[in-house]
Amino acid sequence: MRYWLILVGVVIALAAAGATAALTVAADSEPSKLSVGTFKVDVTPPLGTPLCDALCPPASAVDDPLSARGVVLVPAGQKPIVLVALDWVGVGNDGQDAWKEALAAAAGTSVDRVAVHALHQHDAPGCDFGADKLASEYGLGGKQFDVAFARDSIARTAAAVKEATAATKPVTHVSQGVGIVEKVASNRRCLGPDGKVKWVRYTACTDPEAIAQPEGIIDPKARAIGFWNGDEPVAVLTYYATHPQSYYGKGRVSADYPGLARGLREEALPGPLHVHFNGAGGNIGAGKYNDGSPEMRPELARRVAAGMKQAWDASAKEPIDESTVIDWSTRDVALPPGKHLDEAELLRVIADTSAAEGERLQAVRHLQFLRECQAGRQVSLSRLRVGDVDLLHLPGELFVEYQLAAQQLRPKSAVCVAAYGDYGCGYIGLHDSYAQGGYETGPGASRVAPSVEGVLMEGMQELLK
Repeated sequence: MRYWLILVGVVIALAAAGATAALTVAADSEPSKLSVGTFKVDVTPPLGTPLCDALCPPASAVDDPLSARGVVLVPAGQKPIVLVALDWVGVGNDGQDAWKEALAAAAGTSVDRVAVHALHQHDAPGCDFGADKLASEYGLGGKQFDVAFARDSIARTAAAVKEATAATKPVTHVSQGVGIVEKVASNRRCLGPDGKVKWVRYTACTDPEAIAQPEGIIDPKARAIGFWNGDEPVAVLTYYATHPQSYYGKGRVSADYPGLARGLREEALPGPLHVHFNGAGGNIGAGKYNDGSPEMRPELARRVAAGMKQAWDASAKEPIDESTVIDWSTRDVALPPGKHLDEAELLRVIADTSAAEGERLQAVRHLQFLRECQAGRQVSLSRLRVGDVDLLHLPGELFVEYQLAAQQLRPKSAVCVAAYGDYGCGYIGLHDSYAQGGYETGPGASRVAPSVEGVLMEGMQELLK
């Protein structure tokens, strides 16, 4: 009898083991509703490379490396989605086209499912192939950026995207959290009693009167989005809105304090790739809290990293199951060019060899954007929704009010804004801010008309409805 019981127990145990194995195979054979791959590529320019579209001295040293990094997200039954954060000053017009086309081909997806965003560091290169072609017609080719290096960076990033697409991991959970960044962001545009801009607090500020002005309208929140495979975080996406300069213009390549903050978080949370996006920081900077000394760069980095950590520590995980909405949506909009963009006058400046080279190159960028608009170019706004998380991708140096408006459109969701997408347009203010004066909405900085506010707000409403 004893042996019979042992035999029965063995049979039951084997049956149970077989059932477990069968269940495991069945679970493993079911495709994930979402999977993710990660990539990171060094895009540090060689010495001698023009920086900040030639607005800064060329690269003479490298303080810390620059990267192109991001994620390839593959929803079940859908084409891959590629999100890229780039430690460059900006990628505009057909520079955007070149990046998106190469990455889309690498991921086996369509161009409209790729979003490329710069973090806007100034000691970093830019990219606009059409502007360089126009400049070349007047003996200014290669003056704005190193064209061969840009092409090589695109090719190497595309190769990394292809590898990431072939090595995705299942995403079982998505997390979201919010932290507060203390004493970094302040509004650059301080208005006087007449409603006009009286002070502009740039990257650094030493004017006591300007420093004493209130922070103004900002978004103090850092946001963290995590993609998890069980208990393992695979990728962390963070978002914070500010101009990313502590000091610049010395020819020393750097990812500046947002890049250093990202590095601090990678040291504290090894394993997942950390991808940081700059939010709508066109009228936001560290001027109230930054005197421009080299010592402030690591201090600002620590403050941003503390907000990122707070956001990660406060994150709540939600499972991705059959009820989770995973949707990618786009809206193409035509940005209205500013009336100050006069083609004949711009051509006169570009052709004037006695004019300063910087003035001629600025006219090149203005004219290239105008011609793109005249040719019917539209920029793509996009939104990725994963459950209660909305990742919104927008062009230009947006004022922070666009980010705050986007969040108000879906107050119960985590709305994260990545700005500095298509950089051809320069700054994008609000309708009324163009009448207030100030650098950001002046003819040298913004290439769009005040009516741009209605265009973008309508596009955001459609995406976030």
